[in-house]
Amino acid sequence: MPNIKIHKSQYSLKTAFEDEHLPRALKKGRRLLNPVDRISEIIFGLIMALSFTCTISVVESGKADVKDILIGAIGCNLAWGLVDAIMFVLTGLAEQGRGRMILRYIRSTNAPEKAIEAISEALPPVVTGAMKTEDFDTIRKRLSDLPESDLRVRVSKADLKMATGVFLLVFLSTFPVAIPFKFIDNIKTAMRVSNGIAIVLMFVGGWMLAGYSGYNKWRMGLFMVILGILLVAITILLGG
Repeated sequence: MPNIKIHKSQYSLKTAFEDEHLPRALKKGRRLLNPVDRISEIIFGLIMALSFTCTISVVESGKADVKDILIGAIGCNLAWGLVDAIMFVLTGLAEQGRGRMILRYIRSTNAPEKAIEAISEALPPVVTGAMKTEDFDTIRKRLSDLPESDLRVRVSKADLKMATGVFLLVFLSTFPVAIPFKFIDNIKTAMRVSNGIAIVLMFVGGWMLAGYSGYNKWRMGLFMVILGILLVAITILLGG
């Protein structure tokens, strides 16, 4: 049985396995922000930026109007990046509180089968499906031995770093879409270049997500482009 530990800063039973027991492909998900988080935030930022730039009228808008729209796009992503970062921290605190509640239940219950049930629900199905009753019992005993001081809910440096990463991903994803309007005088050409950059970035995002999750990279890349375009269209139609 692999050596099992509890990540003290997060209290997540999903991080119970030591890194040396994980394949290299799985270790990628243990970075500061896993690929799903990074790609999701980038796609979100691109959609927000495109919802502004795609409203530019090629016929009616002058450079001053374009400048105002770009400032609005950057300001919007700045605000949403901040909101996302704050919500990331609050969600982390909620997950820690939930983990603490589960741990206290496991430590206090006199029914081992109830404790094992709580552990099973907290772990991924692919993990629980490969575990035996004695494996669960070993985890239960180790959780019961944790000192009370390890159950504190707090915002760690890692949480703040990840929240900063979330903010930067949403905010900085604006610039590749906005840059063409800064350096290309012809608004129609700038819009085409901007949209082309966004499409390429969405495709790359889907490609990377497929590599992480084991799907077909070309299909996932194309799917992400189509999904991104549909979401931008819906956002614009709804007045976003």
